[in-house]
Amino acid sequence: MITSDEIKKRLWDGANELRGSMDASRYKDYMLGLMFYKFLSDKTLDTFKKTSGMKQNDEKEIVQAYREAYEQYGEQLVSMIRNVLGYYVLPDNLYQTWLEDIRTGEFEVQKVTDSLNSFERTIAVTGDSDDFKGLFSNSTIDFTDTALGSNLNERSKNIKSLILLFADLNMVALQKGDVLGDAYEYLIGQFAMESGKKAGEFYTPHQVSEVMAQIVAKTSKIESIYDPTVGSGSLLLTVRKHLTEDAQKNLTYYGQEKNTATYNLTRMNLLLHGVRPEKMTIRNGDTLAEDWPEDPQRPNEGIQFDAVVMNPPYSVKNWNKSDLKVSDPRFEIAGVLPPDSKGDYAFLLHGLFHLGQHGTMAIVLPHGVLFRGGTEGEIRKRLVDKNRIDTIIGLPDKLFTNTGIPVAVIILKKNRNIGDPVLMIDASKDFIKVGKQNVLQEKDIAKIADTYTERREEKGYSHLATREEIMKNEYNLNIPRYIESIEEDIPHDVDAHLFGGIPRSNIAELKVLQSTVPIILEQSLKEISDGYVVLSSSIDEITKNVLNDPRVIEKSEEMEVKITAYMNKYWQALKNIEDVNQIAELKNEMLIEIKNVLSEFNHVDVYDGYQIIAEIWKNTLTDDTEIIASSDFYTAGRTRVPRMVIKGTGKKKRIEQDGWMGSIVPNTLITKHLYSGELAEIKAKKTRLQEIETELADLVEAAKVEGSEEEFALGETLNDKENAFLVGSVRAELKEAKKDTAEYALLKNVESLLNEKATLNTKTNKLEKELKQATEERILTLTDDEIDHLMYEKWFGNVLEKMVRLIENPLKEELHTLERLQERYSETLSEMEKESERLEKQLEAMMQELVVNESWNKRN
Repeated sequence: MITSDEIKKRLWDGANELRGSMDASRYKDYMLGLMFYKFLSDKTLDTFKKTSGMKQNDEKEIVQAYREAYEQYGEQLVSMIRNVLGYYVLPDNLYQTWLEDIRTGEFEVQKVTDSLNSFERTIAVTGDSDDFKGLFSNSTIDFTDTALGSNLNERSKNIKSLILLFADLNMVALQKGDVLGDAYEYLIGQFAMESGKKAGEFYTPHQVSEVMAQIVAKTSKIESIYDPTVGSGSLLLTVRKHLTEDAQKNLTYYGQEKNTATYNLTRMNLLLHGVRPEKMTIRNGDTLAEDWPEDPQRPNEGIQFDAVVMNPPYSVKNWNKSDLKVSDPRFEIAGVLPPDSKGDYAFLLHGLFHLGQHGTMAIVLPHGVLFRGGTEGEIRKRLVDKNRIDTIIGLPDKLFTNTGIPVAVIILKKNRNIGDPVLMIDASKDFIKVGKQNVLQEKDIAKIADTYTERREEKGYSHLATREEIMKNEYNLNIPRYIESIEEDIPHDVDAHLFGGIPRSNIAELKVLQSTVPIILEQSLKEISDGYVVLSSSIDEITKNVLNDPRVIEKSEEMEVKITAYMNKYWQALKNIEDVNQIAELKNEMLIEIKNVLSEFNHVDVYDGYQIIAEIWKNTLTDDTEIIASSDFYTAGRTRVPRMVIKGTGKKKRIEQDGWMGSIVPNTLITKHLYSGELAEIKAKKTRLQEIETELADLVEAAKVEGSEEEFALGETLNDKENAFLVGSVRAELKEAKKDTAEYALLKNVESLLNEKATLNTKTNKLEKELKQATEERILTLTDDEIDHLMYEKWFGNVLEKMVRLIENPLKEELHTLERLQERYSETLSEMEKESERLEKQLEAMMQELVVNESWNKRN
């Protein structure tokens, strides 16, 4: 089975290779459009197969049967398919027909264009028809575009290559477990990263979507969701992912998108994720120009939703082109229109107007909306007074590819209790750098969501701001006004600098050491004056004593017991997974439980442990569980797949098979545990090879020294370009050299080393080849016990060690602080002054000597 990660990698690699110099934001329309058309063709054939009762699985046979059935029954057949799907693809217009034409050499680009255009005529005239209408006829897929190739032949070649990229993917099978939808979403994200500033038109970074989705999904019962600036639909789909399976089935989706190409992308994305046409209403239109959607039962009243999510374009200028008035029901709550120079609050008020009484809204906006004055200040005041703002979350800058500015997620509600404070969260410092971008890790997102759900306060991170506080700040909601950054550097103590010693007040701040090993800490200190101490032992000795303390050891052992039980529990669950639809639920369960386990330990960072498990899922478990669910654990363990590698460069680049690898069991682990003797033998030979290389390198350098014994003996045997000895030259010189001389001995030594190197290289290469073949064959005969042992190491090999380290980390951090304090106050001011005086005198003496020398030079 091909996994979702393998599909993603293959498609993105293919996209990069095929698009050449075409802008990513344009090429995405071609690639994603053709991928969707393959899905429509596969769904048509799958529906025909099921309704006709065919048992065959061979695609060519199904296509032929469909073609023959259409010739016999015509409109009757396609009407039947259209009644099931809402559309159909004619036999001559199938993606599979294009592939057949490519194989027979009859391919024509015009036939692809005609097929896409004819799809419009196959849609059923029903309430759902809008979901398919114009998907290709209104799109930017233009096969005459010279960016695809300067002439027809070149364009035809590139389009054929793109069509072949999806040839072997069964889109219907991949839709199970959302593998197809995830791959599509991944490609949208990758194109966004490549598109730079244009990305904002169609994509919200996954990490930002996750923050919004987890909050929205946790806080209300969601049966309907609306995104007024829907883009590619990623926000809608991310919220859906966090709902139960039953809730997903009942969810209705609404979205509006101004850009036509992006509007098409949204509909394709939702359909590929398995959203039923009758459950989605997506409109191509300007959200701010006129209100939509309206309630047909109540004219001039907007439909209200359980959830509203949006990532609108930031600070849009001249947004009010329709000359809207404050009497527009969307803006009545504000009492004023947002300024024409910035449309941020126009989008916010539109979304809030469509939010149900018990719903939750999440919107991403620039920080300016939190503090700008004028009419924006008036709107902000009105929203606070009306108790609509629930939470403000400050995120890091550089999260988006199209802007480097920091953004805030604002959560709004209509059913807040009077007196409820506004939760402020400053998550702006929690990220990692990936290239030029800042990225939220899974633990950062989880911490934001938990802080929101629990409404908890944490110094330097979150604060519950009362109405009185906000009024005192004149309705300025800028986060730094409510959350002070924690000063990482400890303030300097003047007396400590003057007289030496670490202040006792600093020692009192070492909370983890004080609560865990207070006696060891106190025994490591020596009082030198009232309130000031120095270390009586080295920091290394103190660290050793702390980590070997019975209380720390006991805590570590308790952690080992709990984590071992955790791993064993989920080891069984992971081995026995049977359905890809269970994977997301199992992952979520594992992540929640690790937080519960770690929360039993004081001073342990729960979210660091959460990240450890999240990364296991990211790196191995997602792929492995997909494979296991499609067969079973031990079958997958004894299955091997071709290892494909890229060879050659430029036009000669090609993909070739280079042996086999385990479907889930890594070859490296098989070699490590089942061929340890062979591995040791190869390692020994490579170690000896390294020693020979060092000896030869030393002799080469010696032979370059003029007049040296080595130069005399070996100089003529050197290859200057490669900086190495020539075997032939060494042997020729040996014939000329006299035995029992130093020259002969040096030449003989070099010959011996070169011969040994050649022999070792040959033997090592032979052993490595044999070991590789043995490992690849061994995959097929692994026992159940061997698979258990190898897979347990793959999944959980270093988890125990990492989790136990969570006990030690806060202790080590405070020990490092203690070391810094000792260094800071190790020299008193008087000692520094004495040293300064000494250096001044030394400098003065040197200057005097310089003057004397200059005078002497002038006289002479």
